[in-house]
Amino acid sequence: MTAGSFESETGGYDPEPPRPTGLLDVLSVAAVVVDAGGRVVFWTPQAEELFGYTAEEALGTHAARLFIHADQLPAVVQLFTEVLETGRSWAGTFPVRHKDGSTRLTEFRNMRLLDDLGDVYALGIAADHSLLQRVETDLALCERLINQSPIGLALLDPELRYLLVNPALERIDATPAEDHVGRRLRETLPLPDIDTIESALRQVLTTGTPLLDQYHVGRPPADPDNEHAWSLSFYRLEDPGGRVLGAAISFVDVTERHRASAEADRARRRLALIADASTRVGTTLEVERTAHELAEVATPELADVVAVDVLDSALACRRTRKPDNGPELFRALALKSAYPSVALRAADAPGDLAAYDGDRLVTLCVHTARPVLVRHVGERDLPRIARDEEAMSLLARAGVHSYLAVPLIAHGEVLGALDLKRTRNPAPFDEDDVVLAAELASRAAVAIDNARWFQSVRNTALTLQRSLLPDHPPHHTGLELASRYQPAQATSEVGGDWYDVIPLDDDETALVVGDVMGNGIDAAATMGRLRTATCAYADLNLDPGTVLQHLDKITCDLEHYIVTCLYAVYDPRTQRCHIANAGHMPPALARPGEAPRLLDLPAGGPLGVGGISFETTTIDLGPGDLLVLYTDGLVETRHHPIDDRLDVLLGFLDEPRRPLEETCDLLLYGLRHPDDHDDVALLVARVR
Repeated sequence: MTAGSFESETGGYDPEPPRPTGLLDVLSVAAVVVDAGGRVVFWTPQAEELFGYTAEEALGTHAARLFIHADQLPAVVQLFTEVLETGRSWAGTFPVRHKDGSTRLTEFRNMRLLDDLGDVYALGIAADHSLLQRVETDLALCERLINQSPIGLALLDPELRYLLVNPALERIDATPAEDHVGRRLRETLPLPDIDTIESALRQVLTTGTPLLDQYHVGRPPADPDNEHAWSLSFYRLEDPGGRVLGAAISFVDVTERHRASAEADRARRRLALIADASTRVGTTLEVERTAHELAEVATPELADVVAVDVLDSALACRRTRKPDNGPELFRALALKSAYPSVALRAADAPGDLAAYDGDRLVTLCVHTARPVLVRHVGERDLPRIARDEEAMSLLARAGVHSYLAVPLIAHGEVLGALDLKRTRNPAPFDEDDVVLAAELASRAAVAIDNARWFQSVRNTALTLQRSLLPDHPPHHTGLELASRYQPAQATSEVGGDWYDVIPLDDDETALVVGDVMGNGIDAAATMGRLRTATCAYADLNLDPGTVLQHLDKITCDLEHYIVTCLYAVYDPRTQRCHIANAGHMPPALARPGEAPRLLDLPAGGPLGVGGISFETTTIDLGPGDLLVLYTDGLVETRHHPIDDRLDVLLGFLDEPRRPLEETCDLLLYGLRHPDDHDDVALLVARVR
């Protein structure tokens, strides 16, 4: 049937030229049949592409004369004759003459054909030698690359089933190549985010756009205890005609890079944690606060559950003996969890005391002054960690799988332990964690040590100071009195502020407020000496200016101390108040129906300067008048002008009839801040 009759029989249908779909199409293999006389009787379109002659030009023509050079004609005739006579096929490369006159190497396969009449023909199958050689090279190269490549390679069909894998991928997922074929990707690929990978592959199959260097982490079956990382790339596979065959995946092992990057990142986080601890731990001289800051810094970067426990004897500054193997009494100071956990119920609450036997790990930690590490907590370890059986059950429910206790050591003395547990964090504690925890514990221990000694000294000074102050003002004729003493909240030591109310002859009353410049026990002791001297001079019925002169002489003999003082004497018979000031803050006066004001008194110099005279000022006081004496800690701050603060003070005195106790509380809570760095003495008197 001719092409023309085909067109007429199909109604003039003009089919599209077929697209290459396989290797034969790529090679464009030509077929030529020659009869026993050497004439061409069959000529394919591929022969026209290979030799340049159309079928009309080739059919019926002697093949040798058509594309064989004259000098090679004898050899070709001999080969042709052997094939027809013997039936043995011949294969090889032969130069042929193209229609354009050029010579081209052609790969031939010749064989004898017999038809049903017994006639003999020669079939020649030919392809361009250079094209064939290139394809062979490509195939060989591809095979070598696939089989010898360290990169894992997989070919998948459009349903994401394996068609082919190379040995490298076999090693990655520990599955033989033949066991991959026909299985889905998720059945062998050891990656937790397989859904993401399959979604990406479907996208590649749909769009044809490759996705390169997709980072994925997992634990392969060949090495389940260690995390590995791969860079995955996805490509769509098409045949020469554009038909989608499936997808290809390449697996590049980047585990070493991943581990190096993870280690570098871990080191950066550790340095950042230490730097963070240097600024966040030890911000105050309070033991409990410092322990809480340590627990906050260690959570969750270092541990999921953190406890800070200090030996009760060390907290009381009385631990002088060396540790033995016996039990220890711990006071829990801080407890922190990265998330809600029943493990918190298994720990001692902050403030609680707990005795732990010598075989407990936290006790062993303080006895040996060395970290105690349990990488993998088992059933035998929980009894040495938990305080009792109920706590053991809670820790097991919380999933505690790794434990670390690090001693808190300052100046060679073990103060307690930093207790760390991991529950959700899957990694066990390692030696790097021990080093980091020890560094944090060391920094915190110094801060805790400073805080405990400060608190001990401060408590001693505060006890001394309070013992030197009057308990409660006794009843005094013509006056209603209230007083307050408030130590500094954030200072390093106790100050030397004081007040006093001294009964005198003839129903007079001396009112005193003073401030010893300095802090600590020495300042409190100096305050006590001056208070005693003031009482002694007051009994002599001297005027206030003279009393301050005598106190000035005494203060000059007290090395390195400067004192401010306000001394007033109220006479109920005359309702007059005589006042002298030695460098102190001016008293405030509030009268019913008038705006509160500061008394304008000659300031004088502080006590201890020497050679200064003090002037006595007399003011009249009427019923209901309110006189407020105070130390500078009530009004002075680091951030506000003193005049503004004094105006605030006067604003709180707008109601002189307010109960005196309420007035004292109003002034303290209205003017004081929890972090103020000075103590306050306050004395309020109202004329009856």
